[in-house]
Amino acid sequence: MLSLPIPESRIPIPGTIRILGVDPGSQRTGVGIIDVDATGKSRHVFHTALNLLGNHDFAARLKQIFDELGAIIAEYAPQEAAIERVFMARNPDSALKLGQARGAAICAIVHCGLGVTEYAAREVKQAVVGTGAGDKTQVQHMVGILLNHPGRLQADAADALAIALAHAHTRSSLQRIGIPRSAWRRRR
Repeated sequence: MLSLPIPESRIPIPGTIRILGVDPGSQRTGVGIIDVDATGKSRHVFHTALNLLGNHDFAARLKQIFDELGAIIAEYAPQEAAIERVFMARNPDSALKLGQARGAAICAIVHCGLGVTEYAAREVKQAVVGTGAGDKTQVQHMVGILLNHPGRLQADAADALAIALAHAHTRSSLQRIGIPRSAWRRRR
């Protein structure tokens, strides 16, 4: 078997933390990976949107999320993972499907040996845009600016990168004030 060199972005820079962000969906699941250094500077590593629409069988979509996300984790070796928490949609069937897609993503992450931190959509928007009421266009724009990424990002991939950025900001803040992650809980 011929061994090809690994592209530079697949090798974490020493002294950085590699963070995986996942924006689960039943039609498209966003995946984003960033590296964060000790000063809090973030660097784009990878992003994609897993297109699940080719599978008409919903179980096959869940398997695709599990398989493709597992392959991405194996290839890029993130050290931490964050995922968007499900919000209650108006349509119960949509909320159930979203929850199942999220479950498939969480299973893939845990299967690969990572823990998972969950963030509400409002928390992600607050961390990236500055307001919990930001829209998708604002999130896309700010993710591009924060990661110095040229061009327009696909919406689901931008949301996944935003989740990774929110996790980076939160972990940095917790470290600065000396609160261990295990002790930090938000009241609802």
